[in-house]
Amino acid sequence: MSRGQRLRLVVVLGSLIAVGPLTIDMYLPALPAIVADFATTSAAVQLTLTGTLAGLAAGQLLIGPLSDAVGRRRPLIAGLLLHVVASVLCVVAPNIAVLGVLRVVQGLGVAATAVVAMAVVRDLFSGSAFATMLSRLLLVMGAAPVLAPTLGGGVLRWTDWRGVFVTLAVFGVLLIAVAAFGLPETLPAARRRRGGVLATLSLYRTLLRDRIFVGLVVVAGLAMAALFAYVAGSSFVLQDGYGLDEQQFGLAFGAGAVGLIAATQYNVRLLRRYSSQRILVVALVAGTLAGLALVVFAATGFGGLPALLGSLWAVLAAAGLAMPNAPALALSRHGEAAGTASALLGAVQFGVGAVAAPLVGMLGTGALAMALVVAGGMVAALAVLLVVVRPARLAGLEPVPAAVVAH
Repeated sequence: MSRGQRLRLVVVLGSLIAVGPLTIDMYLPALPAIVADFATTSAAVQLTLTGTLAGLAAGQLLIGPLSDAVGRRRPLIAGLLLHVVASVLCVVAPNIAVLGVLRVVQGLGVAATAVVAMAVVRDLFSGSAFATMLSRLLLVMGAAPVLAPTLGGGVLRWTDWRGVFVTLAVFGVLLIAVAAFGLPETLPAARRRRGGVLATLSLYRTLLRDRIFVGLVVVAGLAMAALFAYVAGSSFVLQDGYGLDEQQFGLAFGAGAVGLIAATQYNVRLLRRYSSQRILVVALVAGTLAGLALVVFAATGFGGLPALLGSLWAVLAAAGLAMPNAPALALSRHGEAAGTASALLGAVQFGVGAVAAPLVGMLGTGALAMALVVAGGMVAALAVLLVVVRPARLAGLEPVPAAVVAH
């Protein structure tokens, strides 16, 4: 695959991946307006976010095996169509209950983009080449959640919260065109899986019996939990707790995202000298130490806001190194079922995120609550890596880095 072809692939897959974070985060600035419009509680409105994450998790479990059986393009386009329909219905939702259900449906539809994008990369690349491409896509995954609230705020300057869902529907239509004309089928008929529901259940059973695969998937999910805890709690902590205004919060939030993005891109350079497994171990150790420091600073107030932000950004950078490598190592074991394996990976990541986000609120939405969930994700990820996966077992796991297939 030429450099130009790789660049085109990154643009196409990046556009598809971006719709997930945009669907999750773009309406965040409108949450107070939704509370007022439906005369409901903030907790009820926040559950619409959890519902989207739950839909993403469940949808990936369904779409992954489907994409292994019928190819990548048809499930992708069907999922985008479902997302567009749900977005349009969100515009006319009469109450918070209906909006919550439609947000779950949105999550189900947009799950296709995450599964198929990951599976396409696995179809075409393996080993360090896979981790390198994944790092490029994580640039989009890191930037989209940061830009989404800003874009949502811009839309709200011209319309109300329902206009955010109009924007998502229009973006979904554009992505259908991108998928139809810009993404060729990467899974030929000869490599597709057959057997229906029983074969799918059997495949999931096979994946779940692979201790190393399951351990790496959980590690990736726990690292993602630290990120979701940051997204869910940072607004309350920095604005209510430390008195930052909206502009200052945007700068602080953006700086953390820049660190995360920079780490995912620096991972590409590290892979030229070090193995994925070594980078993963070092990243989780560093993230755990930074997370424990974050808890100390949040509990004692020592060092004030600079110490809190510094340790928080260090955790995010560590997560940025861990998130490309854990999935790359996990999926390298099951290239023959990339869609199903990617689905299980995504389901765990968003499923854990669906738990982590409201957990911050349950603990109080203060600095210590956010710090405990962020640090807990990194500590648990390191524990799973050491106890369940065991780094010594990762030696020789990574296949020779190469582009495997060109269609």
